Amino acid sequence: MKAFGKYLKMLRNKANLSQEDLANDCDISISQIGRIERGEINTTISTLYVLAKALNIEVKELFDFK
Repeated sequence: MKAFGKYLKMLRNKANLSQEDLANDCDISISQIGRIERGEINTTISTLYVLAKALNIEVKELFDFK
């Protein structure tokens, strides 16, 4: 979960989005974005979908982390 969170943060920064911007685009709380990026929670498939959509990437690209 930590590796995924770190990767999500990198993608968010690459898209020039703040946590607040991403949260607003996904209609989820900013605290949830923070918890995902810190690897504190295991996110749902529906959240992965809205994250990918907000980042303009395919859902499968979210899994390109190591």
